[in-house]
Amino acid sequence: MEKKKIPIGSIILLTIGGVMMVFPFLWMFSTSLKSGVDIYNISLIPKKATFDAYKYVLENTKFLSWFKNSLLIAGITTISVLFFDTLVGYTFAKLEFKGKKFLFFLILSTLMVPTEMLIIPWYMMVNKFNWINTYWSLLFPGLTSAFGIFLMKQFFEGIPNDLLEAARIDGLSEFGIFWRAAVPLVKPAISALAIFTFLGNWNAFLWPVIAVDSPEIYTLPVGLALFSGEAYNQWNLVMAGATIATIPVLIVFFIFQKKIIEGIHLTGLKG
Repeated sequence: MEKKKIPIGSIILLTIGGVMMVFPFLWMFSTSLKSGVDIYNISLIPKKATFDAYKYVLENTKFLSWFKNSLLIAGITTISVLFFDTLVGYTFAKLEFKGKKFLFFLILSTLMVPTEMLIIPWYMMVNKFNWINTYWSLLFPGLTSAFGIFLMKQFFEGIPNDLLEAARIDGLSEFGIFWRAAVPLVKPAISALAIFTFLGNWNAFLWPVIAVDSPEIYTLPVGLALFSGEAYNQWNLVMAGATIATIPVLIVFFIFQKKIIEGIHLTGLKG
């Protein structure tokens, strides 16, 4: 079958959009390689590229500790969300129990509550449990996600019930059916949820800056915000830290992008 040609206008618009998206990252990386008065040079290419800013950030700040904290928090919360939201989504999609619709409505209703309104209840809770300034205070708000439950429920509803019944006839337990028969069919949704969850927790700022006050427990966004104030106008140092902070995000995206594209493709084929 002959491939359909993409209109030249669409190519131009996509190219312009791509350049606009990538340019800030190129500018950030370029600035991180500059030094002295060169950081005020509007040229994208440094006159003399140097990695001194990266060396300074890694050796003279707690950047590695902040990086480790963010990686730990984002990693644990992502694993927790993927497991529990997938399990709950399957339960709401394929199992029948009393109060199912009401419980699902309650879960969805939490999406209408702004995060800012949850800060005080969260703080009162962590204060009561003596979790202030600990990793637990950073972890517990993101261990499950109402959006994730909704997303997984919608994907699980697309799985034919006959397939699951065949697994029951073969003697699989309900959890076995979920894990071995249902989960492999929703990997694109799991990949998308993994990216959303990791990015959300990696970039979280408001709650971490309230929950902890020890530099050793700061996450990367909080640490970088503190460091940017200390660095004053040394933007090459700030950009060096920001550039390193984007590396895990890019890695996660490149790992899961194939599954997301596959999910979009399969969604388009559904009749």
